[in-house]
Amino acid sequence: QVQLVESGGGLAQPGGSLRLSCRASRMIFTFDKLGWYRQAPGKQRELVANVGGFGDTHYTDSVKGRFTISTENAKNTVYLQMNSLKPEDTAVYYCNGEVAVAYGGGVYWGQGTQVTVSS
Repeated sequence: QVQLVESGGGLAQPGGSLRLSCRASRMIFTFDKLGWYRQAPGKQRELVANVGGFGDTHYTDSVKGRFTISTENAKNTVYLQMNSLKPEDTAVYYCNGEVAVAYGGGVYWGQGTQVTVSS
């Protein structure tokens, strides 16, 4: 069983910054992809950003230039640096990991962390 544990959510003012962390219970190289999704009240869960095994990154258009996804292999951790936050970034953010088939496969989710952007 793979565990993903998020931290770093909270309250930020518009224009402010937050950094989310997600620590995996296994080494990052065993994942095909690691990423962040978010779900705002009354809306579907959407992909925010992810990073592939070769370091290739993808961002949804609304966060490009403001958010940065990165990994720290030594800590089995994926980060989401969020700058220039907007009220519409308010959501529960979920860490997501897709384990490579060679290492057992499967898609895993963290428990979610609330991000609220408000003045």
